[in-house]
Amino acid sequence: MSAETAMDSSSEILKMAIVAVGGQGGGVLSNWVADLATLGGYSVQVTSVAGVAQRTGATIYYVEMAPKSTRPVVFGLSPAPGDIDVLIASELMEAGRGVLRGFVTPDRTTLIASSHRILAVSEKQEPGDGRKESEAVLTSLRSAARQLVCFDMETLARDAGSVISASLFGGLARAGVLPFPVEMFETVIKGSGRGVEASLAAFHAALNYDRVSAKAAERAPQAGAKPVAGKPALMRQWQDMQQRVQALPLPVHAMANAGLRRVVDYQDLAYGRAYLEHLDDFLALDDPAQDYQLSQQAAKYIANAMCYDDILRVADLKTRSARQHRLRREQEIGTGQIVQVTEYFHPRPEELTSLLPPGLANRVGQNRWMQGLLARLTRRGRRLRSDRIRGFLLLWLLAALRPWRPRLMRHQVELAHLHRLKSAALALAGARYDLACEILACQRLIKGYSDTHKRGLSKFDIVFSAIPLIEARDDGADWLRRLRQAALMDAEGEALTGAMRTLRSFIDDI
Repeated sequence: MSAETAMDSSSEILKMAIVAVGGQGGGVLSNWVADLATLGGYSVQVTSVAGVAQRTGATIYYVEMAPKSTRPVVFGLSPAPGDIDVLIASELMEAGRGVLRGFVTPDRTTLIASSHRILAVSEKQEPGDGRKESEAVLTSLRSAARQLVCFDMETLARDAGSVISASLFGGLARAGVLPFPVEMFETVIKGSGRGVEASLAAFHAALNYDRVSAKAAERAPQAGAKPVAGKPALMRQWQDMQQRVQALPLPVHAMANAGLRRVVDYQDLAYGRAYLEHLDDFLALDDPAQDYQLSQQAAKYIANAMCYDDILRVADLKTRSARQHRLRREQEIGTGQIVQVTEYFHPRPEELTSLLPPGLANRVGQNRWMQGLLARLTRRGRRLRSDRIRGFLLLWLLAALRPWRPRLMRHQVELAHLHRLKSAALALAGARYDLACEILACQRLIKGYSDTHKRGLSKFDIVFSAIPLIEARDDGADWLRRLRQAALMDAEGEALTGAMRTLRSFIDDI
């Protein structure tokens, strides 16, 4: 909307830029700001420059407003570096990009940003933890802005059943940079007509953030994991395993409890008992003087090894009601709206074979004709509509095979892998405690399914092949950690190849 009349001095124009990625309601927020200005007797103009999320930058909404006057003024169409009074960013790194582009200046700009992160594509591509450090960005924001309003507005909005645009609007009211009372902000939200109660709740959560966070901190000690429910007989078994966890050394409690919950959710209670038996083997050799670091590592990585990603697991996760609720929430889809969900699968022939019992799987694997048929079937990925009865039923039937998982070929392969990992760590627990801990952490290399799993397993084998070369060295744990970190640096494994070459060269020179 454009101004008909405004001030004769451009210095009295308030200039605001809003940067938001797709689905975060940046357009809604800019319209609310425009409605607020109009309600307050200001002339206002809103423009936008579309982006494509974090691939080519967020969409920038630009708002200029000024008190109405008899003298005309020309509003600008896009933000200029060094000429912004208020910058609103829907995510921490978008705020950082705003600083880099010169939109934030310490003598003028109020920066309102959510401290949560949406991972960039480059961060997701790394096999390991590719997340960039948030604290460095926060430090830059504090020094770059005249005033900084920054906290997790995404969580506040989600807890209120709304979207981040409402909590960002609350952050704007909290900053006090606009000459409008809080009641006027509320009037604008009420006039929007959709999700008013949830939006008002998110707005007030951000406006009163200090009190909200203090109450949350008071509740934190009582907060626990999601309660477990089931049939009485099963619950008695679950309580028995919980008591076994409570009897473990205190430093192991948290990780063992999380691991137990994961493996039971993955398979069943018997699988949970097997997990605790694996953990007992490490506790028997552990050292209290080391704060039970070995058992903590075992509690984490044995659970990861036991909960491998196979087709049954993927089907199970895709048919859970919690997933449907999450998709609707993330896409802001109402309960009465129709949703189409297309799943993409690209399994390898080996994964289809692994769904068979070991004897049959071996025969199929040795049959050239069957392997050729499976290769043709899996040459291209398959798309499946899980919102339709046929597609959902197929996934549900695959998930229903979970009780038979221990009898399938894939499970036997994963059991052999777990035995290899566990045996290597236990063998060195006495003489090379730190190296044993690093051996367990190598399970980080294996994740996902299909080609992702194949690449991870290949890297795991390469790293494991170095153990005989370094197990007698005092710095063996350091070398294994370096190799694992190198394996996580890139998908192709070039860094790992270089690290292995360096290790062999170093050993040859001694």
